[in-house]
Amino acid sequence: MSEPISDAARILGERLQDRRNKLALSQEEIANLAGMNVSNYGKIERGLGNPNFHTLVRIASVLGVDPGNLIANIEASSLPERREVFTAADFVRERRARESRDR
Repeated sequence: MSEPISDAARILGERLQDRRNKLALSQEEIANLAGMNVSNYGKIERGLGNPNFHTLVRIASVLGVDPGNLIANIEASSLPERREVFTAADFVRERRARESRDR
């Protein structure tokens, strides 16, 4: 079995699966209600897929949950590693430094 693409994807998938099980619905039923392919939904639930915003909102609507609850407390540290990570503050600081040098 494949590993989730990230901790964030795994956590989201677990939350979806938990809610689906509480509703006693199948992956196929959720996928059909959300207007998506069942294999794509299954990938999301297993942490192998990365849903776009609209898909996440549709799934949340079908499950009767706020989309924000599905991603609550998932932070950047749960995402796949990147070689370089810059924040908006880093960008602004660098831009100001360059502007100062150019004057």
